[in-house]
Formats: sequence, C-alpha cells, structure tokens
Amino acid sequence: MTPPTSPSTPDQRRVVVLGSTGSIGVQALAVVAAAPERFRVTALAAGGSDPSLLARQAVATGAEHVAVADERAVPALREHLAEAARAAGRAGWAPVVEAGADAVVRAAALPADVVLNGITGSVGLAPTLAALEAAAPGGAAEGALLALANKESLVVGGPLVLAAAERAGGMDRAVVPVDSEHSAIAQCLRGGRAEEVRRLVLTASGGPFRGWSRERLEGVTREQALAHPNFAMGPVISTNSATLVNKGLEVIEAHLLFGLPMDRVDVVVHPQQVVHSMVEFCDGATMAQASPPSMLIPVALGLGWPDRVPEAGPGCDWSTAQTWEFAPLDDEAFPAVRLARQVGAAGGTAPGVFNAANEECVEAFLAGRTSFTSIVDTVARVVEESASAPDVASGTTAQELTLDDVLAAERWARARAREVLGAREGAAR
Repeated sequence: MTPPTSPSTPDQRRVVVLGSTGSIGVQALAVVAAAPERFRVTALAAGGSDPSLLARQAVATGAEHVAVADERAVPALREHLAEAARAAGRAGWAPVVEAGADAVVRAAALPADVVLNGITGSVGLAPTLAALEAAAPGGAAEGALLALANKESLVVGGPLVLAAAERAGGMDRAVVPVDSEHSAIAQCLRGGRAEEVRRLVLTASGGPFRGWSRERLEGVTREQALAHPNFAMGPVISTNSATLVNKGLEVIEAHLLFGLPMDRVDVVVHPQQVVHSMVEFCDGATMAQASPPSMLIPVALGLGWPDRVPEAGPGCDWSTAQTWEFAPLDDEAFPAVRLARQVGAAGGTAPGVFNAANEECVEAFLAGRTSFTSIVDTVARVVEESASAPDVASGTTAQELTLDDVLAAERWARARAREVLGAREGAAR
C-alpha cells in the first residue's frame, strides 16, 4: 500500500531519527510534522520500551524503515503497527522492521540527508560512527549531515568521531550540534572568525540544588534529583543535570566540537536558561543566543542547518520585565565539571571511563542503592584507578585508539564502579 506521505521532493530533506520515542526524537518529529514541505522521515529507530508510540510515529510519518534495539519488542511493535495503520485508514501498510543493536546501526547508515542521533548514552557511539561513514564520499548517504544530540558518543569516542567526521568532509560540515548549549555556540560563531574566538561560555541552570552545600546534598532523594526546574527530561539526564555531570560532558563536547582547549571552555550558572551559551571574542565582545527554555529551536536548526526553520519555537517576550542572573559555578559542592575537565584534557579512553562509571552510578542511585553525592565520588575514584589499570588503553589519537579499546575501557569502568558501589553499600549496613 502507498505510504502516508509522498516521496521526497528535491526541496525536502530525507530524515532518519534515532531515538525517536525519546524527548529529542519526539520534538524532532513535531518539527518535521510542522514543516512537511522541508522534511520527510524515511527511517526511525528506538530502544523498544514504547512500541506503541514507535508504531504511531511510523504510521504518521510513513517511515519505510523501523529499527528497534530490543528484539523482544518486535511482536508488540508489529501488532501496534497494524492497529495504527488501520486507525489511520491505511490497513495493510507496514514498514520494514529490523531488530537488535546492529539494526539501529544499519538504520543510521541508510540513505538520508540528515541523521538525527537522539539516543541517550554511550550506546549511541556506533550509530554516530555509522552515520558519518555513510556520509563520506562513496557512502550510502554521501554528503549527509549528522545532527548530534547524543553527546556521549562524541565524549567517549572523541578521536574516532573526529576522524570519521574528517572523512565525511570535516567536523564543521558533517556534524551540527543539537544540545541547546552547543547549538547556541554554533550560532554565535557565525559572528566572527575562528581565530577571533577567545573563549566559549556554557550556561548551566544549576539544577534543582543550586546554592546547596555539599553537606546538604548528602540527603538528596531520587524524587528531588528528578525535579529539574526548567525541563521535563528522562531520569538519567535529569540526574546528570542535578549532579552537573551533564555539564561536564558538555564541556568535553564543546572542546571536541569547536577545537578549543579545555581551559578556554568556561561554565557560568544561569538559572533562567534563556541565554543558552555565549562566545567571547578577542576584542572583548560577547555574543549570546537567547530564547525561552525549549529544545525545539536547536532541534529544528539541526534538521535544517544552516538554514533556520520559521516558527520553530517561541521567542523572548520583550514586552515583559525580566531579570537574568549569572553566577560562578560552585566546584566544591559540584565537582563533576572539574573532573570532566581533567578527563577531557587526558583524552583517550578517560572520558569513556568517566561516562560509563557515571551511568552505573546513576542507575544505582535511581534504584536506591547509593547516595546522591556518592555518584561523582565513585566516578572520580574509578577515573583515578583507570590511569594504572592494565586493561584500559590510554591512546589519545584515532590511530592509537580503537572502538574495541573504548568498549573495553567502558566494560572495566562499569565493573569497577559496581565493585566500589557494592563496597559502599556493604559499609553502610
């Protein structure tokens, strides 16, 4: 049966959305639905935790290809696809369905104009590399753009991603950042030449515990950590925002995306999150990108780059009095950014160890097996031990570092984090 949308026109961009049922994916599909003359979804990929939503997305977009990481979700997905197609008056229509982690990687390499990677976690590294390889000359998606919302893939596989991007035409041509902070920087950089940049300034909301002391943070509960003041996000990202690990990852990401040393990437606390980040130039001028807290603008810009998508999101209301605050980061209460600077400067597998250990610690915290402050404390210990661990490679270039090195370092970090957490839990009894 004919898909619900027509084939791409010359003015339409073919879009592959990875992580389509997550927050970024859902917003990306909203942007596509609002601008059908500019975008057409050709493939979707998701973990499989919400097969009903994935099925509805497939039918609504007419995606010809659907990948689901969890093979156990396939029967439910097929049932929901049939149900959604009937409800839409398209009984009998169905996309190609593939399952497994490799299926998501293959979806990332399908012919497309834009691949949006909205997957959460370092599992997004392989799809990032696949999308960039496909975008290289002679690839299935030659010339395609990677709209990167999966910061972890760049953080843990930095040299690998940089090398793959170079083969696809260079970081500034093959990759556009979708994180609001890095999208803001990319926009501000249009205001000057690269050699004129003095520093980048990432803004941070400060999370739900802005102004809290280290001692007060000891008793933070799961519910408190998930109560972000400005955004409704998933539990992992919300926890990372509360510990400021997320900001630490963003510092490393900015260093890699824009090629500036770690000491020229600063963080300032800005609770209102209207200014998404800033670039300071050599003459003292600072350019800032401002808009109400929303991911719609950076998502739309990622899909349409370098062009803007009209009416993508709300603008600032200049008719209303408002105050914007800026304050320095408290590194003593929130040491995650300082630690991230260290691993980012070390390079190699160090950022991957940092990220993997954090993912294990966040999982333990959300399950009630460890305290809030032990998250970063444990990550710091694992990072320190990794420097002398025989199973952790320390290469810092793409020639020295392999994907197997990164995965092995992650496995070691996860196992060691679980050991440290287990010892903490035993000692607390």
